[in-house]
Amino acid sequence: MTWVTDDNVSLLTDLYELTMAASYHAHDMNDQATFDLFVRHLPKQRHFLISCGIEHALDYLDRLHFDNDAIAYLRSLGIFEDGFLEFLADLEFTGEVRAIPEGEAVFDGEPILSVTAPLIEAQIVETFLLNCIMFETMIASKAARVSIAAQDRRFVDFSLRRDQGADAGLRAARASFVGGAVATSNVLAGRVFGIPVNGTMAHSYVMAFEDEVKAFRYFLRDFPQDTVLLIDTFDVEEGARRAAQVANELGPEGVTLSGVRIDSGDLATLTRSVRKILDEAGLGEVKIVLSGDLDEHRIEALLVDGVPVDAFGVGTQMGTSGDAPSLGGAYKLVEDAHGPKIKLSTGKATFPGRKQVYRVSGDHSYDHDVIALEDEAPPGGVALLHQVMVEGERCRESDSLAAIQRRCRNTLSLLPERLRSLDQSAEVYPVRHSPKLEGLIRRMQSEAG
Repeated sequence: MTWVTDDNVSLLTDLYELTMAASYHAHDMNDQATFDLFVRHLPKQRHFLISCGIEHALDYLDRLHFDNDAIAYLRSLGIFEDGFLEFLADLEFTGEVRAIPEGEAVFDGEPILSVTAPLIEAQIVETFLLNCIMFETMIASKAARVSIAAQDRRFVDFSLRRDQGADAGLRAARASFVGGAVATSNVLAGRVFGIPVNGTMAHSYVMAFEDEVKAFRYFLRDFPQDTVLLIDTFDVEEGARRAAQVANELGPEGVTLSGVRIDSGDLATLTRSVRKILDEAGLGEVKIVLSGDLDEHRIEALLVDGVPVDAFGVGTQMGTSGDAPSLGGAYKLVEDAHGPKIKLSTGKATFPGRKQVYRVSGDHSYDHDVIALEDEAPPGGVALLHQVMVEGERCRESDSLAAIQRRCRNTLSLLPERLRSLDQSAEVYPVRHSPKLEGLIRRMQSEAG
C-alpha cells in the first residue's frame, strides 16, 4: 500500500490542474496571480465556521516538489511535453500567503486563505488546499458547536474508527481539538500533535471475562488511576452497582475509579439512575461519561433536561460532521498581471481583487464583517488576513495547538448569541462589501455585460 507522503503529495491533485499548468507553460503565462480560497455559502445548519487546516496547508507549500518518480509517472501518461516536465522537476512554491488564523470564526464569501504566486504555482496547489482546509474547517466547526452545546462539560473526540480514511482520522482529531475537544482516543494524533489521549474500554473486554465484576477488577488493578469503566455491556444499573462494588473493594489498595461510561439506551433515565447508585455507594466523585451517536443536539437536550452528566465522548457525528458533511469551498483567480478578475457564473460569482477582511465589534460581541480591497483605507475593525508566507518562506512562528484552541474559545464567546444557538432559523451574520469593492464589482459586471 502506498500512503500520501511528502514525496508524492504533489500528485495528490486533479489532473486538470496539471493540464492547465502545462498550457500556461506552453504560452509563457506565469506572471503573478492571486487566488482566494473561501466558502460560497454556509450550510443551512451552520451560522459560522472555524478556520482550520492552515498549518497543514503551509507544510504542504513548504515542501512542494515533484520528485523523479512523480515526473516519471507524469511522463508515462503521454500527455505532457518534456519541457513542462523539466519545469515541474525544478518547481518550488515561491509565493506569498495570507490567512485568517486557525480557530477564528469565518463566514461565507470571506477569503480564509489568499495565495499570490506565479500563475503555475498558484494553480497547481488548488486541489490540495481545498481538500485540506475545507475538511479541517468543517470538523473544527462541528466541534465548536459541540463545545457550545456541552457548556462547561468536557468532551473527547472518539471519531477515529468512523472517520473516512486514515488521513482524515488524524486531521479530524486535530480539528476537533481546535474546536474544543479536551482529548482524543487517537493515539497517533496524541504523538503527532501533542493532544491528550483518552479512552475507556470496549464491550469485548468485558465479554472476554467470566463475569463483569472480574473484568472490572482486573482492569482497575491494571490501570489503578483515572480509569473509566464501561457499564452497559449487559445491564447498565447492575453494571453501575458492580463498578461501585469493585471500586470500594479496591480503594484500600490505592485504586481510584475515575468514571463510568454509558454508551447505549435511554441516556437521560439511565444517567439519573447511575448517579443515584454511585452516590449511595459513597462514590459521589465518580464521573458519568456518555457516548453513543451523540451530537450537539442530543447533548443540548440532555443538559436542558438537567441530566447529571459530567463528560461526553463524540464519535461518528464529530469526525464526519454528519449533519453538514461538506463545505462549498472555492479557490478562484481574483487578480493577475492584467488587473482584477471576476467570475459571473450564475450562483458562482466571485469578488475581484486582492482583499482584506475586517471584523467590527459592538459592546459585547461581533457586529459585522467587511470585505474590502487590500489597498483601500481600513473601514474600521480588526484585519483578519495575516501574512504567513513571503517568497515561499514562513514569516511567523506557528501558534501552539493550545493557543489555537484558546482563540476558538474566545471567538465563540464573542459571537452574537443568535449564532451560538442551534436554531437553524437564526438571523445570519452580516458580511458587507466596502464601497470601493462594491464599485469594482458593479464596474466589472457592466464591462462584461
